[in-house]
Amino acid sequence: MMIGLSLIYTDPADAARGGRMGGGSFRAPSAPRSGGGSYRSGGYRGGGGGFGFPFIIPIFGFGGGGLFGLLILMAVVGVFVNAFRGASGGGPALNGYGTPTPAMPSKVNMIQVQVGLLSSAKALQDDLRSLAASADTSSSTGVQRLLQETTLALLRQPDLWVYANSESGSVPFTSAESTFNRLSMSERSKLQAEVTSNVGGQRLTDPGLSAAVGEADATNEFIVVTLLVASTATASLQGADTAEDLRQTLRILGSTSSSDLMALEVIWQPEGRGDVLSAEELITAYPNLQHL
Repeated sequence: MMIGLSLIYTDPADAARGGRMGGGSFRAPSAPRSGGGSYRSGGYRGGGGGFGFPFIIPIFGFGGGGLFGLLILMAVVGVFVNAFRGASGGGPALNGYGTPTPAMPSKVNMIQVQVGLLSSAKALQDDLRSLAASADTSSSTGVQRLLQETTLALLRQPDLWVYANSESGSVPFTSAESTFNRLSMSERSKLQAEVTSNVGGQRLTDPGLSAAVGEADATNEFIVVTLLVASTATASLQGADTAEDLRQTLRILGSTSSSDLMALEVIWQPEGRGDVLSAEELITAYPNLQHL
């Protein structure tokens, strides 16, 4: 298991710079403010809550392979380990006020969709920059709108889709925040730097972003967009084995309601003007992408 963990962080020395947007909350419904989790720039910070013991944990499945599947599996195994360690405590979990914690989702669905497009999809980069400049990532409705607008931007470029991958899995609520953080760090580590960012209401734009742009190789340079979603919705995604499957997956994902959407990250590269992502770099950083 430790070998798998050592593979999570990739060397970004030869990677392109990228952009990142996101927000959300892992707070349980109706929880007191001091006992909930809230989004912070750079990660999600959780609060009180937990499963009482004894209880039964279902075996949550996951789709796809690689690090995504590994981290989902680790989250489920971690809940088992913590449950047995705390077995002697007994009784219901209590919050900071000494009262039972409020109801929370039994599980959270983790979804990752990645799309590799030909570098001629410059309009998509413009759309993502515009969203980063205007999106309200500090509210649930704003984050839901960001998800909707990002999936729409991708759906408007079907002729430039070349590669795609879709993976999903479910983890217990108590491990959802840490699992999402690990998945996010895995993807962010593929970037040399984040030159455009709008996370949890905090914006950042590199002043060097307006530098001159060179001519891109339309057949051997790419743009990759990663959508990482934590949701309580039970919709079944179509995967991304074909362009039609990807189209349906993006439509379903974009229709996730704000009440079901717990957290979102949109990560893309390249973003720095003049940066490119070659075919070799694409394959190295995103080995699970499949040709459409």
